[in-house]
Amino acid sequence: QVQLVESGGGLVQPGGSLRLSCAAAGFICSAVFMKWYRQAPGKEREFVALISSTGGITKYADSVKGRFTISRDNAKNTVYLQMNSLKPEDTAVYYCKVSLPQDYWGQGTQVTVSS
Repeated sequence: QVQLVESGGGLVQPGGSLRLSCAAAGFICSAVFMKWYRQAPGKEREFVALISSTGGITKYADSVKGRFTISRDNAKNTVYLQMNSLKPEDTAVYYCKVSLPQDYWGQGTQVTVSS
């Protein structure tokens, strides 16, 4: 069955960096777009970034543009989100998503940016 497992979250100080990973299984990861979303406490889940099947197309939310980088390693069925210059407002649970076309989500990984 389809599985998405996020990892790499944690507590980081403002200005710090984290790299999130999303390990995929149960489908041909190299054939589909992958997306990252996040949900902060009391807020709706919001789009963060997407990457095309080959990695040639990437798009970002305005709030993370220039600070976050999405990438993928299709040989490892894994998608990454490199997050630099983190701000307290980046605090959220981060999820990866695939549409097959049914939407599948991972369980999420908590990112907390605080001094």
